[in-house]
Amino acid sequence: MLNTKPNISGADDFYAELLALHDGKTTEQSADINARLILLLANHIGDREILREAIAIASDPSK
Repeated sequence: MLNTKPNISGADDFYAELLALHDGKTTEQSADINARLILLLANHIGDREILREAIAIASDPSK
């Protein structure tokens, strides 16, 4: 089951790092970075059921 509860130490710092990653980038560059990051993290997770659950949650704006 996908853990959707806060689970990142230094979450605010991590968020700041994500924002800094996109500083000065074009929309296309940011989209490419996001795609690479998603694929790296998906590979790290490696569990297709968890990834399907994440896709379903991400695709529902009410969640």
